Amino acid sequence: MMIKKASGKQQPRKMINDFIRECHSIAREKGWWQEERNDGELIALIHSELSEALEAMRNQGRKDDVAEELADCCIRIFDYCGAREIDLEKALLKKMEYNKTRPYRHGKKF
Repeated sequence: MMIKKASGKQQPRKMINDFIRECHSIAREKGWWQEERNDGELIALIHSELSEALEAMRNQGRKDDVAEELADCCIRIFDYCGAREIDLEKALLKKMEYNKTRPYRHGKKF
């Protein structure tokens, strides 16, 4: 898939695994992986970014503020997947296909 840049040139669209490789590479370059990291800590950091997005919403944050916090969450998820060699792109596509087969609201009231 190609996207058109402002310069008019076409470039390939990045896929999820491209973002994973890039985010993890940057985290390594910036010293976040000099030592092995604990899975619980990493998941908690992902959660903290979601909490920051919620706080931005609660403070009547602009869409850009919320988007920035959600981007931080994605970056942490992508970094984690890169470190643990998780093929998130494959898992995401598989889960989306599965969700198409589920009942309305997954059969739940809320």
